[in-house]
Amino acid sequence: MNDLTNADLRQRFFNGMSHAACTVNVVTTDGAAGKAGVTVSAMSSVSADTPQPTLLVCVHHKSASAAAILENGVFCVNVLRDDQSFISDTFAGRIKTDDGDKFSCADWTVQTTGAPRVVDPLVAFDCRMVSGERIGTHHVFLGAVEDIFVAPHGSPLIYANRAYGTPTRIHSLRSDAPDDVTEPLRLGCFHTFGPYLVPALLSRLLDEHPAAQLQLQDGDQRQVVEGLKSGETEIALLYDIDLGDELVTEPLDALKPYVLLAEGHPLAGQPSVSLEQLASEPMILLDAPPSADYFLSLFEQSGHDPVIRFRSRSLEMVRGMVGHGLGYALLATKPASTMTYDGRSLVARPLADNTAASSIVLAHKAGTDLSPIATAFAGACRAHFRASA
Repeated sequence: MNDLTNADLRQRFFNGMSHAACTVNVVTTDGAAGKAGVTVSAMSSVSADTPQPTLLVCVHHKSASAAAILENGVFCVNVLRDDQSFISDTFAGRIKTDDGDKFSCADWTVQTTGAPRVVDPLVAFDCRMVSGERIGTHHVFLGAVEDIFVAPHGSPLIYANRAYGTPTRIHSLRSDAPDDVTEPLRLGCFHTFGPYLVPALLSRLLDEHPAAQLQLQDGDQRQVVEGLKSGETEIALLYDIDLGDELVTEPLDALKPYVLLAEGHPLAGQPSVSLEQLASEPMILLDAPPSADYFLSLFEQSGHDPVIRFRSRSLEMVRGMVGHGLGYALLATKPASTMTYDGRSLVARPLADNTAASSIVLAHKAGTDLSPIATAFAGACRAHFRASA
């Protein structure tokens, strides 16, 4: 076989393999050679009937992780969930973290071997290396599985046709469905206001499309934006903050910030509260990007510095801390209930300062046409916000 034929066969192999769907995995290691990690798609079970179950992963020989695995002798295969493409992109080098450390894109723990494990992957296989052989451009590592983590729920992040995706059960696509929508709504939503918007919007959508199905990715701003860019989600509800030119946005609503206080707080009896009055009070900061930056910018613009006592990414955790008198919070999302999960009473007061509102927008990737179900959802959003205006 001549070189030209070899080159053609190689390219046809690449093209053919692009259609073979596979999970997206981040393989990590730590030890004498240091900590390293890389995104791989070539991961497979070898046998469950060896003294310990075995699997294999393939790592390019130019990756620093290959040399580190060889020296450390351990590795962990983190099988990612379908809302964790940002971790894959970071370890593949497509996204750079602010501090230059790939591991800062997620929270980590360890199991038996000491190799880093994402705190919340879909599955993780903690392995001790049995053998490593270089074949062509890649090292093929066989690992004896020493420990396994399995999440209680979630779906795998899939890579096929040179794009991320998520699996859909075949039986859910019924050819006899009495509806003109045959694909699920791939929706992303910022996690703090999602519970207060998505159920009502879905109810409105289902009035017109009763057979519609949903694949929901709720997360922080970065996760939802990356979901749109990677194609995991088609349309999303987000704050209009630092979204860039890659997304097309449509304003839906503006949320004015307000002060959340415990019932009985000295400031709760006032009709409104100023940032100057809050500056000396302990603050519970909703530390969910971009919310934290937005709330802190309000203090900066007013010339005051807040006293941050606690931080949490959870809206309900912040509300609970406020309810127990641990501090106040600045929030934009306002639940209908004035009670915390454990029954503490809360008081909401407007800010006396003239502050900029934060805008909720409907977003999708620029240069793409929305599917029929996403178009229908966009219509449901417009109708909902018109009705509540």
